[in-house]
Amino acid sequence: MQNDRLKFKNEFKKRIYKFVLRGIKFIGILDLKDPVCRVIADQLTRSITSILSNYIEGQASSSRKEFTLYFDRSLKSSNESKVWLALLRDSEKCNKKEAELLLAELSEIANIFASSLLTLKGKR
Repeated sequence: MQNDRLKFKNEFKKRIYKFVLRGIKFIGILDLKDPVCRVIADQLTRSITSILSNYIEGQASSSRKEFTLYFDRSLKSSNESKVWLALLRDSEKCNKKEAELLLAELSEIANIFASSLLTLKGKR
């Protein structure tokens, strides 16, 4: 049981890391001369990197309450990132297919955070 949990944690961390790298590459090909793209790219960079950094901080937390707070921040950053990606996609300022793939992966990551939070808060 403990090995399965550790394996899941490691796999989830890798999954988030790969998602963030893919997001950074996506942001890197946006037209940053366009003022809308530039602003959204800045916001998206902050929010997607926050998902990973808060997850990592949570792993090093000293209490269950602190751990829960970091997971909550990761979920909120995931939700914020969805907004920025959807705006880029719907305004046709990016590669629509790549935005859809990122949104799909982000939805799964957010669902894992949300499910974990329900468990941590004893609501399940």
